[in-house]
Amino acid sequence: MKKMNFLTAGLIAAMMIPAAAQAQTGELRRDRQDIRQDQRDLRHAQRNGTHRDVRDARHDVRDSKREYRQDSRDWRRDTRYRNYRAPFKYQQFRVGQTLRSTYYAPAYRPTWDSRWGVPRAGRGLTYVRHYNDLLLVNVRTGKVVKVYRNEFRWR
Repeated sequence: MKKMNFLTAGLIAAMMIPAAAQAQTGELRRDRQDIRQDQRDLRHAQRNGTHRDVRDARHDVRDSKREYRQDSRDWRRDTRYRNYRAPFKYQQFRVGQTLRSTYYAPAYRPTWDSRWGVPRAGRGLTYVRHYNDLLLVNVRTGKVVKVYRNEFRWR
């Protein structure tokens, strides 16, 4: 029974991590909306308000920007978004090389994205991020099928 409770707790935690990630990006989106609204209020106060209204609106804009900076700093510091960095040194892989299973663990498998300009991985194949390189790997054998160098330059 203890094992079942432990597994249930693990599944619940695994389901909550994506929800927390969405909540953080949603929070940043709301912060940006608040900044835009406060800037609109400032422009309105500059056109129609008194000196005190303008000063209060400027304080609101400043506070909104500060909150956004703090939230984005917290989001960048969150370690859940750094899974692409491998716990081993960079190594240039070539087609035909065999990888250990740790190199193509699920944490290093990005979802396919058409912006990369690479075809979808076929059956039994997966894309693996190794630092800035994108590798197409056969999941069963661990052999590298194709290598895309510097695919993630500034992403």
